[in-house]
Amino acid sequence: MNSLPPAKSNQPLWQQFFRETRTRILLMYTLLMIVLTGVTIPIFRHFLFIQVGERVRDDLNEERANFLAAYRRWERPPNQSIEDLKGFVDEYLAAKRPEDDNFHLVLIDDEFYRSHPTYLLEPFDQDSKLFARWQTVSEFMRGEEIVEDPRIGTILYKADPLFLDGRQRGVLVGLHVSAGERQEALVGVHLFMVIITAVVALSLLLTWLGAGQMMAPIRSLSKTARSVSESDLTQRIPIVRGRGELADLADTFNAMMNRIQKAFDSQRAFVNDAGHELRTPITIIRGHLELLDDDPQERQETLELVIDELDRMGRLVNDMILLAKSERKDFLQLEMIEVSTFAEELFTKAQTLAQRDWQLKVENPGKLVGDRQRLTGALLNLLRNATQHTQVSDTIELGCRFKDRQQVQFWVRDTGEGISADDQSRIFARFARGQLRRSEGSGLGLSIVSAVTEAHGGKVELISQVGKGSTFRLNLPVRR
Repeated sequence: MNSLPPAKSNQPLWQQFFRETRTRILLMYTLLMIVLTGVTIPIFRHFLFIQVGERVRDDLNEERANFLAAYRRWERPPNQSIEDLKGFVDEYLAAKRPEDDNFHLVLIDDEFYRSHPTYLLEPFDQDSKLFARWQTVSEFMRGEEIVEDPRIGTILYKADPLFLDGRQRGVLVGLHVSAGERQEALVGVHLFMVIITAVVALSLLLTWLGAGQMMAPIRSLSKTARSVSESDLTQRIPIVRGRGELADLADTFNAMMNRIQKAFDSQRAFVNDAGHELRTPITIIRGHLELLDDDPQERQETLELVIDELDRMGRLVNDMILLAKSERKDFLQLEMIEVSTFAEELFTKAQTLAQRDWQLKVENPGKLVGDRQRLTGALLNLLRNATQHTQVSDTIELGCRFKDRQQVQFWVRDTGEGISADDQSRIFARFARGQLRRSEGSGLGLSIVSAVTEAHGGKVELISQVGKGSTFRLNLPVRR
């Protein structure tokens, strides 16, 4: 295993800056904020102008309603003269203070009589086309006039005819110049732009800092991955608080490294143990071949010994290959197994291993989905192991039963020498041999049993007491 190459640090700072993930997030966020701000400001300006226009119209309507109410009260008495009308207009306008940029114009007999304020702007003075239009008013009229002069903008007006004794004698015009209101609105838009720019700038800064904190586990992951080598698998990412993808990433990476370290340590121990186990027969073979002479009987004995050691090496290699295959997906060839028939076949094979008090016990038979060959090999390993640690008068029992219709249990029980508590904790490890349970095997038999059981989704149990015997149980799911 080679460690990852170190990160390139000889690049200019600006290139490193733009390569960072959080910089890309910031740039994407900046672009998004620019687009949204560019869309928001015109929309804000549009609706602000609409609101200003509605307020202006409400003001004009209110002033018009107030004037007409006063005018109707004034015209109720009969025999009112034109002078009385002028007096009413003078008195009303003198007491009235219009809103900013609002104007009141009064025409009597198609001539300008008075305005409030007293000055008139050029677009609606007495020589304007707009004034000429008001001179022709004979019924209520409203309208808008767009003026090129930016100091005036749009003129909104409402004109009402004034009658005296049933005859039209004048016109009241209420109007508003929008330039001032729009200028105030533009000031509001400008203030909005300043505020939103400050908010965006602050949010970008906070996003940069926040993204740095969020990316810390990823930087730690990269740093940790670079520090991992075949001689150091202990590096881990610091614990990330909270929940979410980054916390899951850190937990997943640490869990992965734990699995890798465990597998690496296991494989290293396996290779060391395998080398030790293979070294012994090789040494024996080499020693006998070096001492070999021309005596035919000695040559025959040496040949038999060499063949026996080579066979032992072959069995060891086959067991190692079997354990290596146990981690592959195609390790098992599943089929439907009739448990009672399967147990009887195993019992028949077991009786040929050694002379013992053999017993078979099958409870509530049924069917199991499993690999017949692998299960046969695992159980024969247990049975063979039992023969090596029992005497002729001892009992070896092979049994099976179903538990809750979801699990089937096989067991091999013997009345032999038993296993010490210290050995029970490590007996399933590869190349392990108990202090009492010595054998001619490689120490892989129980490892194979454990591997086959776990491949079926099951678990191995051991119950043993020194001097009273041992019981190995294989608990397997009915369907994997």
